[in-house]
Amino acid sequence: MNDFIVGTSMSQNKHRLVLKTGVAALAAAGLLSSASVWAQTAAEKAEPVEAPSVIVTGVKASLIKSLAIKRTNDQVVESIVAEDIGKLPDNNVVEALQRVTGIQVTNRSGGEVGALSIRGLPDIQTTWNGRTIFTASGQQVALQDIPSTLVRQIDVYKTRDASQLETGIAGQVDVKSLRPFDFKGQKISLAARETYLDPAKKANPQLSAMLSNRWETGIGEVGALVNLSEVKTKYRNESVTPGAMVPFTSPNAAEVPAGYTPLQRIFDNSIWTPGTHTGLPTAAGSTLDFNGKAYPYYLARDAVFQSDLKGERERPAANVALQWKPNSDAVYTFESMYNGYRDKTFNQLLFSFVDWWGDLGSNPASSITTFPGTNIIKSRNVNNVYGFNSGDYTTSATDSYVYALNGKWDISDRLKLEGDLSYQTSTYHSEFTATRIDRTAPSIAVDFNAGGNNTAFRFNNNADLTDPTKWNVAQFYDNANRNKGSAATASLGGVYDADWGALKSVHFGLRFDDRKASEANRTQSAFLGRNLATLGAAYSSTNSNFGTAISDVPRAWIEPNAYYIRDHIDEWRKLYNSVDANFLTTDKLSLQKTFEIDEKTNNLFVMGNTENELFGHRLRGNFGMRYVKVDTDMTFYKVDATSKAVTPSSASKSTSKFLPSMTLIYDPSKDVVVRANYGQTLRRPNFGDLNPVLQLADDVSKVGYGSGSGGNPDLKPTRSTNLDLTGEWYFQKDSAVYGTLFKRKIDGLVVSLRHKVHVDPANDPFRNSTSGGNHANGYDYVINSPVNASNGNIQGGELGLIYFPKGLPSLLDGLGFQGSYTRLSSSQNVPDANDAGVIVSQLETPFFGVSHSSYNATLAYEKGPISARLSYVWRSGFLAQNEAALFANPIGIWRSPEKSIDMQISYKINDRMSVDISGVNLTNEMQQQYYHFGTAGTPQLTNFGTLQIGRSVSAALRWQM
Repeated sequence: MNDFIVGTSMSQNKHRLVLKTGVAALAAAGLLSSASVWAQTAAEKAEPVEAPSVIVTGVKASLIKSLAIKRTNDQVVESIVAEDIGKLPDNNVVEALQRVTGIQVTNRSGGEVGALSIRGLPDIQTTWNGRTIFTASGQQVALQDIPSTLVRQIDVYKTRDASQLETGIAGQVDVKSLRPFDFKGQKISLAARETYLDPAKKANPQLSAMLSNRWETGIGEVGALVNLSEVKTKYRNESVTPGAMVPFTSPNAAEVPAGYTPLQRIFDNSIWTPGTHTGLPTAAGSTLDFNGKAYPYYLARDAVFQSDLKGERERPAANVALQWKPNSDAVYTFESMYNGYRDKTFNQLLFSFVDWWGDLGSNPASSITTFPGTNIIKSRNVNNVYGFNSGDYTTSATDSYVYALNGKWDISDRLKLEGDLSYQTSTYHSEFTATRIDRTAPSIAVDFNAGGNNTAFRFNNNADLTDPTKWNVAQFYDNANRNKGSAATASLGGVYDADWGALKSVHFGLRFDDRKASEANRTQSAFLGRNLATLGAAYSSTNSNFGTAISDVPRAWIEPNAYYIRDHIDEWRKLYNSVDANFLTTDKLSLQKTFEIDEKTNNLFVMGNTENELFGHRLRGNFGMRYVKVDTDMTFYKVDATSKAVTPSSASKSTSKFLPSMTLIYDPSKDVVVRANYGQTLRRPNFGDLNPVLQLADDVSKVGYGSGSGGNPDLKPTRSTNLDLTGEWYFQKDSAVYGTLFKRKIDGLVVSLRHKVHVDPANDPFRNSTSGGNHANGYDYVINSPVNASNGNIQGGELGLIYFPKGLPSLLDGLGFQGSYTRLSSSQNVPDANDAGVIVSQLETPFFGVSHSSYNATLAYEKGPISARLSYVWRSGFLAQNEAALFANPIGIWRSPEKSIDMQISYKINDRMSVDISGVNLTNEMQQQYYHFGTAGTPQLTNFGTLQIGRSVSAALRWQM
């Protein structure tokens, strides 16, 4: 039964009038079609609108229901079902997904997982009850912003048919919230959780409450539900990172080319090219060509730095749902969701150069050691070395609202219709201030791998790090950003029970979406040049007990007190304005809009469901075509560096695609299901990538040119052709083993191409810069711009198992296992361009974020009042990102293998009350990175950074009636 089927007939004329009036009203409102609604429909084909009579509780019941959803759905789908009202098996949505087959998670910091991918791809269509949701001007929503207490079910679609949204080449994650008709009558639920985070050593509250009821009235059945949640988190991220790996001349004077000194950094791009993927050779004795003569070079890091980030995060959320069932043939649902996000962070940064700008002494060769057999410097000592500390304070806030009205009708015994109207708005605002203090330290000693692939370093007198008289107040950066987004969506779809031989039903639908997005920002900076001690003690702040689990590094250092500066920001700005009259001006405190985009999308789909027999067994399928047309109107704003005049420019584009899909499902026996899926999906360009106005950055590293970015309004959607073959064996009740082979062929991937531009002084925002070179005659900037210049493939296999053994001894009765293994391989061509932006070569690399192997294993136990889960999640190393191409050698940064051991124990005190204790990252794993290029680069030789994730422990109390 499809979930929009709410009855079998219409028995009274007045009910027929109500039904037709509802359809006409929605149609008159301009209701076209909704792929988002049909995504929800496909997700619940086995579920009626009425909730089951037994509320799902416990780990075992949750896994059993997820198997039922998997078995009855036409698509390849994995589901997580809440064990009880608002009780996912984890503290947030993303962590709950990490045990789903084919899901990989990463960026564990701040007490939570920050990112996820489906089969290695991060481009995921996120929906709420089948409707597209997003944050501000982005294309997706951060799933961790949705509190787990508001969720009853999460469906992960790895394949999609023509009735579902076409965007998200990785797949779709649909988050379902509770509705009043999910319950028989009144339902109240209260929950309180306290989570202790290490290394912040703070306890954090999480509160939620739900009230729902339904009534029989003179106008039919009516229901109302309110669900509220509030999560507060104080966290701390500690990291130690060496700088980029770059070439230096030999430490021996006899091996140094003319015009250079021993161990001098080589900036000349005619000698070597920064920003390459392959990197320079690392064998001992490797040489570079200087004016036709070979000289040996050494590879070393240019700097070391530490980040001690302390944050306070808050996520208020609310969900309201009203339902009306006037008769057996119609159901109307109004629902609204609010998600809020507040974050305040104070990042205490310590940075020091470790290269030739300092004093190497009379014998530079004695100041370094190398890894055996390589030209890579392992340790070095530098005297009179420059460094700075920075107190960075960031506040950010997001407010997102969704309002939706949905109607489902039985027009006749054969025709069912569903309509949906929704409107959403989302605003993101952030402010960033950073104050630098600097000094020249007497000396620094660095070991780039002192054990455990960690960098260690010490200054000769670490007491100076906390003495304000040793530090000079330097630059102040004052930036802000605001992103806005909205969408109005209307849809109408239906299913006709055709029963024309093999063709059993026809699905059809129309959808219209009007999406708007805009961004605005401001930047300003100035230099003060005063001793920190002269400003008073209130302007200074010193941290303590940094990174005790990482390596031998400074544990405390002084910073400008970003909290105090933010509280007295007007005084601080006037202080800088006293030395730079151009710093504090009205136009620099107001936000300047950078772009506005209006994107209209029209969808049309038709899909037929078939059923027949093959060799005496059932063969079913669906065949469909989806048409999408996107019209994008863009306005961009350029600010003149001299006059501050704003010049708008505009562009428009229109694209359309036909996207076919096919699914075949064969049941060779009653316990085996085989699926074959073919479909096409799209990834639309990020709105910010369409803006061609150059955003320039100063030459703070003094490499001889600045950097910048500029978008491309001609970007086209990325298209993915998807093939899946799956098999499922339900070998006993409540247990199954399943596997999938899949391939994604992706065309038109957006990659960044570099080209050099010369900016004349009149248009150069840094013409008065003191940190870069001479801008008197203009300056060169290396610009990165996105282009559709890459194609790629990703393929692999998955194997999963859910098993609850039968006949176990009494004590072990209730023991079960959930596990999965995923193996992936990927490749894409990455173009390289010359200074003019012309592609001159192609390099094959893996996709970002794709681990070759990943697996998870969970032992579940449920008996009587006790429910428990112990899980282990692991993924192999992967290419995480590229370093800044201005000077890096190479640019590829890889992540070391990651793992996490988590547990949860629940005890049901009585029918209304339960308690649970859970822990995440119990073994206190770290997150580490390293450079890798070609066949060279290892975590031992080219380690890049270590982040202390920390463990968390939670205790919760739940009550319901």
